[in-house]
Amino acid sequence: MQKTFSLSFPLTLALALWFLLLAAVQPAAAQRRRGGDIVRGLDVFNAVYLDLERHYVDTLDNRRLLRDAVDGLLEQIDPYTEYFPESRTDELQQMATGKYAGIGALIGVRPDLDRCIISFPYEGQPAAEVGLRPGDILMAIGGTTLPPIGTTPPDDYSKAVSNRLRGAAGTQFDITVQRPGIARPLTFTVRRRTIVIPSLTAAFMADDSTAYMLLNGYTEHTARDVKLALVNLKRQGARRLVLDLRGNGGGLMEEAVQLVSLFVPRGSTVLYTRGRQPADSTAYATTADPIDQTMPMVVLTDYGTASSAEITAGALQDYDRAVVMGSRTYGKGLVQETHEMPYGGVLKLTTSKYYIPSGRCIQAYRFENGQPVALPDSLAHTFHTAAGRPVRDAGGISPDVEVKGDTLPNMLYELEQSDAFFDFCVHYRNTHPAIAEPEDFHLTDADYDALCQWLKERRFTYDRRSLETLKHLRRLAEAEGYGEVARAELDALEAKLSPNADFDLRLWKDDIRRLAEMTIVSFYYYEKGIVRARLPHDKVMTEALRLLNDGARYRAILAPPGGAVH
Repeated sequence: MQKTFSLSFPLTLALALWFLLLAAVQPAAAQRRRGGDIVRGLDVFNAVYLDLERHYVDTLDNRRLLRDAVDGLLEQIDPYTEYFPESRTDELQQMATGKYAGIGALIGVRPDLDRCIISFPYEGQPAAEVGLRPGDILMAIGGTTLPPIGTTPPDDYSKAVSNRLRGAAGTQFDITVQRPGIARPLTFTVRRRTIVIPSLTAAFMADDSTAYMLLNGYTEHTARDVKLALVNLKRQGARRLVLDLRGNGGGLMEEAVQLVSLFVPRGSTVLYTRGRQPADSTAYATTADPIDQTMPMVVLTDYGTASSAEITAGALQDYDRAVVMGSRTYGKGLVQETHEMPYGGVLKLTTSKYYIPSGRCIQAYRFENGQPVALPDSLAHTFHTAAGRPVRDAGGISPDVEVKGDTLPNMLYELEQSDAFFDFCVHYRNTHPAIAEPEDFHLTDADYDALCQWLKERRFTYDRRSLETLKHLRRLAEAEGYGEVARAELDALEAKLSPNADFDLRLWKDDIRRLAEMTIVSFYYYEKGIVRARLPHDKVMTEALRLLNDGARYRAILAPPGGAVH
């Protein structure tokens, strides 16, 4: 984050007066105490900084230091209160609307190539329409050659390139790229347009009677898009629904309310907020008639399900309208508003907490190392759904049916992030004009051997978590006087745990092959292709379909305690 104004003495005084006005609603003694603390704190900060500016041995970077001061202040509040300088307000707008004007592609910085590349063009957007592909190296934009990264910080270089790709909708320009495996550069003429990143990633029939929808966020028109898709799927014979909210970080709270309204009666309270100011305490209820109140539903959640996605899952759970399946959600029950700041900046500020229909606040109880921590259920308060089922406020939404995902080795995560793996998939795309449908595409044993040889030639390396744990154990043994006694055993164990790519590529062959298949599929069929390729191997999805095909079990889960199952 950046800060474009400095804390001069007049501004310090103005801030102090502002805080004193805010304190006017408090008792006089508390008002004086808080006001005095604020004035003293700002006076100290102002005096320290002015002394640094006058006497410090080197010239200070005022903008950076003051920006860091604001960042440090906000980091002490919560992870979601954030300052956006004028140069980043378009980023905030994009977060809220899912819109921007450009070519519709993610770009990535590659220091090893001294350039930026096209990482992923979105389906149906200008970059994909003209034929740009993942891995294309950006050489020139608008007829102007891009300089190499050189000594420029990679993040700054990437941002500069991204800014050149964006512009007014309707403007046309040329992009020249170097495609791996092709000798001559390729030039494409692209017309910028307003890019709307759809929050509904996929919507199709998972089987003859079950609809599947994957939401990746909550932006403008999310509820409308879900409604239209559901109507269409019901025409295709959908009688059941799996709503996949895994990895959905949320977004616009109002869209969550409207989405829930598709499935519960008009006038149903979806959530209410509570803040310090009366204006920050509001109830939100559905205002439209639902399109389906009886279709059996399973909502899939995981640790990446947060904010508005948790409102959806929690409200449907509280009204016994759907079975929540998967793992506990993230635990973000805070509401942010945007406040205008001096010099065009915007402060995204947490103003209240939200509570779902049962009365639960899903906000995590505390954070450790930036991650939310849930309370044990034994320490949480018990609430009840509309049917009387017990639910708790331990932080996040606990699923009705817990299904843990497969545990994968650290190697797979590092492999997925590696340039060598990405480059192999790019090479495959550029040497195979077409592949089978996502569900039917598979790499041959020869293809897998080629991947292993590719990684070996490019010296792919990774760290094992077990080896990191062993290093920690060594330090503990040394500190407690057992270093020499246990050295031989620890050395032998370290030799066994040292990364062995050949061994791990054989051990995890099926998982690595599937990862490569899904990545390659995305280069032909985009995000929808990834979903179609993944679902047949998705343990949680398999369990959801099994539950929806067992009506008695489904009804038993949602039945009130001691209630009859029909």
